[in-house]
Amino acid sequence: MDRIMLDLPEDVYRALLEHLLRIDSLVEEAAFVFVHNTSDRGKVVFRFIEWFAVEPEGFVHRSEGYLELTDIFRAQVIKRAHDLGASIVEFHSHPYPCPAAFSQSDRSGFDEFVPHVWWRLKSKPYLAVVVSPLDFDGLAWLSNPKTPQLLDSIKVGKRLLRPTGLTLHQWEAADER
Repeated sequence: MDRIMLDLPEDVYRALLEHLLRIDSLVEEAAFVFVHNTSDRGKVVFRFIEWFAVEPEGFVHRSEGYLELTDIFRAQVIKRAHDLGASIVEFHSHPYPCPAAFSQSDRSGFDEFVPHVWWRLKSKPYLAVVVSPLDFDGLAWLSNPKTPQLLDSIKVGKRLLRPTGLTLHQWEAADER
């Protein structure tokens, strides 16, 4: 299994967190990062190209535990990735102070959206990161749109940040029942 790293400039990571964990917001926020990847000896590195925040008009609905993007906005994200020849990294926040993990609602969204993006972008990897005020968790779909792997780290400047890893552990336990 490949080791997967997302490489972001410090100023971009800081701006992402400022947007996603806004002090004046009690609802989930979202942003998209576009990346190119390289692979070498079992290590896949996704390097930053550009990013943009999802503004309020990009949402159909959002709350402290759920968000849904408009069809128009999702199409714009996919088109931008296509134009850049890039993969998409979805970022969203859980604004409450708990260890970061994707929710069952997030998982349902992935079951629908990741295969669609995978098809539209001709099998390009898809990544997702959820941040909380405490930490983050991350997943990557590298070899197929149904089975995610753990995002091993986010490199921010010279720092290497590690995810909670809670999501895959929780999903594997639920799938065993």
